[in-house]
Amino acid sequence: MLNRYARDFFAAIFRPIAYLLLRWGVSPDTVTIVGTLGVMVGALALYPLGQLFWGTVLITVFIFSDLVDGLMARKLDRCGPWGAFLDSTLDRLGDSSVFLGIALWFFLGGAQPAIAILALVCLVLSNLVSYSKARAEGLGLTADVGIAERSERLVVTLVATGLVGLGLPEWVLLIVLVLLALASVVTVAQRVLAVRAQIFNAGVPS
Repeated sequence: MLNRYARDFFAAIFRPIAYLLLRWGVSPDTVTIVGTLGVMVGALALYPLGQLFWGTVLITVFIFSDLVDGLMARKLDRCGPWGAFLDSTLDRLGDSSVFLGIALWFFLGGAQPAIAILALVCLVLSNLVSYSKARAEGLGLTADVGIAERSERLVVTLVATGLVGLGLPEWVLLIVLVLLALASVVTVAQRVLAVRAQIFNAGVPS
């Protein structure tokens, strides 16, 4: 949902930056890699130190590289399989880093193992949500359904984590992670059912 309604808005904001980077000779792949590294620094360097707010700020800044590299690739007419593969692979790395960073802090300095365990559960489920779609597309099917797609998962997680870093009670993040885990389970189920329906409607042996 966020992708559909917000992408055009943010594209208009970041298009001048994308075109400027192209004039400087920066490639879309470079932006993808640097963006992922920035997310990982915020998640794996700042979060474990308890810097939940500033870690979130840094992660948010670099997450927008995912939009910038796409704008650059379209401008160059390079929307091919390599860019899509690299982008999707590094997205998984960045997303996993966010949940791992949260888990590290709450296992260690934050001393809230319940939140840490939930963060790890969300990490696993987040990758399962993404894998279910990728596997369906690899079979020539579609699984573009679900209530907890990547953008929703990231926005909810980062907002809650950043606000906890500003003093919001930690139980808020606990509840958010519980709801996110449940939404991820529902999303996986929705995708499994969508793929099953396509297979059986096409009369393909399962």
